[in-house]
Amino acid sequence: MDLKKYIRDVPDFPKPGILFRDISPMLADKDAWRAAIKALAELVRPHKPDLLAGIESRGFLVTAPLALELGCGFMMVRKRGKLPGATIQHTYELEYGSDTIEIQDDAVKKGRRVVVLDDVLATGGTLAAAITLLRKAGAEVRGAACIIELTFLEGRKRVDLPFGALVQY
Repeated sequence: MDLKKYIRDVPDFPKPGILFRDISPMLADKDAWRAAIKALAELVRPHKPDLLAGIESRGFLVTAPLALELGCGFMMVRKRGKLPGATIQHTYELEYGSDTIEIQDDAVKKGRRVVVLDDVLATGGTLAAAITLLRKAGAEVRGAACIIELTFLEGRKRVDLPFGALVQY
């Protein structure tokens, strides 16, 4: 199935000059969404994950059904202050400033095999930060995947492990 047919281009969002790739039409079409999850499962399964880590927030949409498909657990990587209880944090640099992501301190046990997922790989900063955070927590991060990769932003260069995407622009 050509998944690009189910990804809408939204010009000037979230600000002028940006062309946003919207997966909402894919999510709304049961056949396209099922095809996307099946294709992601084929990318991720070889890594034999115990746990999938989804990056806030559209990454949750990808990761939760994929975890069910693969029969493994699901955990959330969120922005600071969004998770209850004790957390492990990682602060990373952005083009203009910095941001902090976190996981609950009991979300992953040392040595668990983890694959990280998001909807889009753009510059790779958040994905690289999530990988670093999970390693800091003791995870054995085996790979990463997204629905969309924006190749012109070269985010893959910041990811130091196997990475796969269903669609490239």
